[in-house]
Amino acid sequence: MNLKLDDFLHESQGWTALLPQRPALKVFSGKRRVSWAVIGAGFTGLAAARRLAQLNPSDDIIMCDARALAQNASGRNSGFGVAISDFSGKFCRDQTGSYQRINRINQAGLSQLRQLVQSHQINCQWRQTGTYRAAADCRAIAGLEDHLRYLDALNVAYERLGTDDLSQRLGSSHYHCGFKIAHGALMQPAALVFGLADSLPPNIALFENSPVLQITRGSTVELQTPGGEITADKVVIATNYEAPRLGVTRARVLGSTLSGSVTQVLSDEDFAKLGTEPTWGLLSLHSGGATVRLTQDRRIAIRNTAEFHGGMLLSQHQLSRRRRLHRKAFDARFPQLAHVPFATSWSCVEGLSRNGTNFFGRQGETLYYAGGYNGSGISRGTAFGTALAEWAMGGHSQLIADCLASPAATWLPPRPILDVGAWFTVRKRFAGVGKDR
Repeated sequence: MNLKLDDFLHESQGWTALLPQRPALKVFSGKRRVSWAVIGAGFTGLAAARRLAQLNPSDDIIMCDARALAQNASGRNSGFGVAISDFSGKFCRDQTGSYQRINRINQAGLSQLRQLVQSHQINCQWRQTGTYRAAADCRAIAGLEDHLRYLDALNVAYERLGTDDLSQRLGSSHYHCGFKIAHGALMQPAALVFGLADSLPPNIALFENSPVLQITRGSTVELQTPGGEITADKVVIATNYEAPRLGVTRARVLGSTLSGSVTQVLSDEDFAKLGTEPTWGLLSLHSGGATVRLTQDRRIAIRNTAEFHGGMLLSQHQLSRRRRLHRKAFDARFPQLAHVPFATSWSCVEGLSRNGTNFFGRQGETLYYAGGYNGSGISRGTAFGTALAEWAMGGHSQLIADCLASPAATWLPPRPILDVGAWFTVRKRFAGVGKDR
């Protein structure tokens, strides 16, 4: 593994563009010797570093992120803290135990985040008022009963809704059926990342724009950055889909590039054209369908593209083309707001495995890693980071056992075969999406 600084170029867009500008964090330089180093300052890395600092208050801990804070997937997603995961395909009763295990992990992470938001008064528009699932096209409508059988088997309460119900609540007659569950959270994801970083224990030093370019393992671990070198007793790799670039989970996870847009703040007149719910989040019942949100600060966000792009963000030219797809989907759902412009657009890369599982483990006694959340990184990444830190310190718990029970991710072929297979895998996600896109 020998990366270059140019491998981590990025643009600064998305949810951070809607927040006041923050002072830049330091870039790592020089030489440091620490007990722990955490690579990646997303939800997994932040949770792992926080728990390590709590368990080892006298130890120095370094965190390095390759990009600016919140310019990774943690600050670029749609802001859903998932408590009850969706599982595509037919409901399988013999998988009920696996469904329950995954949801326990989700809910553990969500509970941790809720406590941190409350105790540190993080201003991130956190709301736990329930989330919607809905369908507009025949294929997604046909899958409604499978979703409900799954919820019934897990004793998850829900409210079934029709076109009129959804239109009255959301202000859109686009959807024909769906349901609402009381579980899950919505937030401004970049604001949450900033708040979590600002509230870290004092024995953690966080550096941004400081990619780890090379890892050398021996009795200790040497991390080479553009500005210096870190020697650590143990290392946590929390870089999700980029973990294979650092030499772990090789050929087990790929990056799917998503894109979305968010409107300017709605005027009182335009806000009155919507439904009775003042803020809400909706996931399509089709796995390739659009994700839509009405935020607490009166913006509508929509995400409706996913593609294999080599694990890279979109260029400005590519993003402008995807923005037209966002606009088409937005106008189909809210024709009464067709005049409302987008304030910003962004792309994001999520980590996917072929069999929809995660990775959680270690190499030797010095290197620990977790990732591959398949779109549920806010809650699951937080839980995995916490469990990873506790496991590394010799802990035992239900959460650790649940994380360790994750099936191994399916092997992926090398490039260029990988690129072709990944392209078809991501494209398959949109089969029959129709009006749900």
